[in-house]
Amino acid sequence: MSTNITFHPGSVDAQERVGLLKQTGVTIWLTGLSASGKSTIACALEQHLLHLHKFTYRLDGDNVRLGLNKDLGFDEKSRVENIRRIGEVSKLFADSACIAVTAFISPYKADRQVARELHEKGGLGFIEVFVDAPLSVVEQRDPKGLYKAARAGTIKDFTGISAPYEAPEKPDIHIRTDECDVTMAVEVIIEYLTKHNYIL
Repeated sequence: MSTNITFHPGSVDAQERVGLLKQTGVTIWLTGLSASGKSTIACALEQHLLHLHKFTYRLDGDNVRLGLNKDLGFDEKSRVENIRRIGEVSKLFADSACIAVTAFISPYKADRQVARELHEKGGLGFIEVFVDAPLSVVEQRDPKGLYKAARAGTIKDFTGISAPYEAPEKPDIHIRTDECDVTMAVEVIIEYLTKHNYIL
């Protein structure tokens, strides 16, 4: 790792960005099992925020693995690095006063905590949203056929089947997608953002 690197500060500070954009940068970190509804909620939330004229951008697990993280597999070491990179990227978005919406399984508590601490260290907001659905429900949904393949042994290290998912103990927002629809989920998140002054 290079050591002869110096951070180059810009001429625009956080207060100026917030004042001009009328919003505070924050990362909304959606975590949950595959097929729990993370990507569906993230897409709807991004659209809703844009219609409110808010600067927002969505980072989705599959999409990021097509580019930035295409060199990573699904073993534990790769999963940890995947989330580390996303934590850093979402922090950059949040620093620009963007509302970054991330949708990643992010199965390990320690990795999600690292992402949170990274934001908090930079004075940036981090909202952990547990997109929760029972294993029986997500297996029934199984839009990509991944659970079926995992049960058959075709896919190794699959979260919830042959690899662990460590559910958040105290998420900032807890959404049960077997009990609410996408519209309700978005409303819950928007109410939280408004209440905590992330959107003005």
